[in-house]
Amino acid sequence: MTNEERLIDLEIRIARQDDLVETLNTQVYRQQKKIDELEALCITLINRMRDFSASASERTAITDEKPPHY
Repeated sequence: MTNEERLIDLEIRIARQDDLVETLNTQVYRQQKKIDELEALCITLINRMRDFSASASERTAITDEKPPHY
């Protein structure tokens, strides 16, 4: 293999690696964006469950009270 062939081979490898790095970078970006969306969704669901739990306990307390005429 001549020096010119070796140089061409190295340039091809570098070009392929650059393409692969760009592809992987794009994929990581998309995954991070999705993770951020899912974290926000989880926080929203946790808050809704807390609100529901609080309102359910209030309803239970009201229904367990005896009416004033007892």
